[in-house]
Amino acid sequence: MIVNSVKINIIRKVSIFSEGKKLSQNSINKKNSISYKDAGVDIKAGDELISKIKPLAKETNRKEVLGGLGGFGSLFEIPKKYKNPILVSGTDGVGTKLKLAFDLNIHNTIGQDLVAMCVNDILVQGAEPLFFLDYFACGKLNISKATDVIKGISEGCKLAGCSLVGGETAEMPGMYSKDEYDLAGFCVGAVERENIIDGSNISEGDLIIGIASSGPHSNGYSLIRKILEKEKINLNDEINGETFANILMKPTRIYVNSILNLIEKVNIHGLVHITGGGLIENIPRILQENQKATLKKESWSMPVIFDWLKEKANISDEELYKTFNCGIGMVVIIDPKDKQKTKEILSSNDEIVYTLGEISNRNLNEPQSKVI
Repeated sequence: MIVNSVKINIIRKVSIFSEGKKLSQNSINKKNSISYKDAGVDIKAGDELISKIKPLAKETNRKEVLGGLGGFGSLFEIPKKYKNPILVSGTDGVGTKLKLAFDLNIHNTIGQDLVAMCVNDILVQGAEPLFFLDYFACGKLNISKATDVIKGISEGCKLAGCSLVGGETAEMPGMYSKDEYDLAGFCVGAVERENIIDGSNISEGDLIIGIASSGPHSNGYSLIRKILEKEKINLNDEINGETFANILMKPTRIYVNSILNLIEKVNIHGLVHITGGGLIENIPRILQENQKATLKKESWSMPVIFDWLKEKANISDEELYKTFNCGIGMVVIIDPKDKQKTKEILSSNDEIVYTLGEISNRNLNEPQSKVI
């Protein structure tokens, strides 16, 4: 999040009249004047934040970035390697995972969550992420906290190979409490027109390959927080030898390098980022009406945290698969002949890989995705 300007609340203008006549500026008693800082907006703090985050943004620069920071718009040249580029864009936030960040006072990883949610979304169409912008809104600008957030954004951009080229900081007293902030991100990538992955090549018999998540990522946290509250869980309590805080604050995994390497060597028929809606509702988004995805429950190792959430929430397996990623952050659909090659490439990129199931023909009264 680069601060091009500090956004402020619109403050009602105060006109002072005496005996029906407007007083001149010189006649206004300075004791009654109100500055931006009095209204809760500290422009000096915004300027100080800019100086701290410029080096962080510079670390992410690709050669296509034109000009420096601080302008009204960011300039980026489409890489010359593309012959017929199609731009792909996506925007997202991190939801109520922010609430846990506030409770734990951990702010240096939530920025990676933000980048991941955006770059993974455009990645599934075969796009290489090029640049990223963010929006940071708060009630009172805390320079140290904001800098930690941007460090996470910068780290996420480096992992995704994209440049942090701009953004906005909005200090809005009265809209947010002084200790809270909100985040949103926007990413643009490019893909050759002939290489767009849209699911149109998926056919009966194709294999569904799952890539492990780092945890719940950034989805389902409203339910997670409700369960933590109901069970009176201290976030420093442990489950299976690891604290809840550590499990739940692990940043969303960024799959860019792994998938781009795979795209170069394997003809991928479909890609799915498993976000809100979980395994059950995301995979059908790239299937034809006459196709269904069948996943085998025993085919992957589901992290303990999801079994714990299912038990404490007292929900069915189906509801669990519709709410959380259940340990699978990305799905790749391929021809069976490419199975070994796909697993080798992904494993060499430090991914944990599972063969989840396959694509088959569907009767119209059947669900498009199910776990058996």
